[in-house]
Amino acid sequence: RYVAGGQCKSTAKLEGKVVIITGANTGIGKETARDLARRGKVIVACRDIAKAEAAASEIRTETGNQQVIVKKLDLADTKSIREFAEKFLAEEKELHILINNAGVMLCPYSKTADGFEMHLGVNHLGHFLLTFLLLDRLKQCAPARIVNVSSLAHHGGRIRFHDLHGEKSYNCGLAYCHSKLANVLFTRELARRLQGKSQRRAGCTNVTANALHPGSVHSELVRHSFLMTWLWKIFSFFLKTPREGAQTSIYCAVAEELDSVTGQYFSDCRPAYVSPRGRDDETAKKLWSVSCDLLGIQWD
Repeated sequence: RYVAGGQCKSTAKLEGKVVIITGANTGIGKETARDLARRGKVIVACRDIAKAEAAASEIRTETGNQQVIVKKLDLADTKSIREFAEKFLAEEKELHILINNAGVMLCPYSKTADGFEMHLGVNHLGHFLLTFLLLDRLKQCAPARIVNVSSLAHHGGRIRFHDLHGEKSYNCGLAYCHSKLANVLFTRELARRLQGKSQRRAGCTNVTANALHPGSVHSELVRHSFLMTWLWKIFSFFLKTPREGAQTSIYCAVAEELDSVTGQYFSDCRPAYVSPRGRDDETAKKLWSVSCDLLGIQWD
């Protein structure tokens, strides 16, 4: 019970509302989708369509909700991200919750289709672009929420502007930490921009943005590391199940008490400590600007 951590106790329904969850074919993303499918319409946005369809079919059968829809999204390719957003906006008129859940961890050095280091490209830049493309729809359907799945690993990260893509030096563990710090900084700056002067209360847009640490979860995320996969099996008793790991994502998505809370970081369904680097507003602003330049977008 101690390892399981906090549990979302909200019974809020999402009738008439639409949720997008990236990477919802496995792990905590799938469990988040399973829970939210009992409340409303869920878009499962994944790279592997076959796995996504299998997960969605399972969730439809279990929940009785046929509004669990699979759409293709490869966060390692900005062309795919733009195509996803274009199709979604053409087919769906509503969007109330965006959960940026998908991620990669401990990848051997590689780059995305656009030449970004894989951790930075998928975990940060992919979701940065996706949020940019969908933000107007979220504003139109407000009140709305953006939920970014980060990690306790952000404490070990730093934004290395001189070597963002790890071309000078690369360590897969640190690259993951850097990308998770980017998630926290993105959330902080996004909340500031959405809410103007207010850091804690929803303002003119009525769109909130919060980040979270799901806990140490027994999932496929460590598949790139033989050592971590082995350790995960040995110490599985001390790890959260995917369902337990999904609780804070669900909490940030539906809890009524968070209706006007924004720019915060949660763990075990309660506010958690953010590293000093994660509270650096100047770094957050610079990362925002650099991210826009890398993606070729203007986001003011």
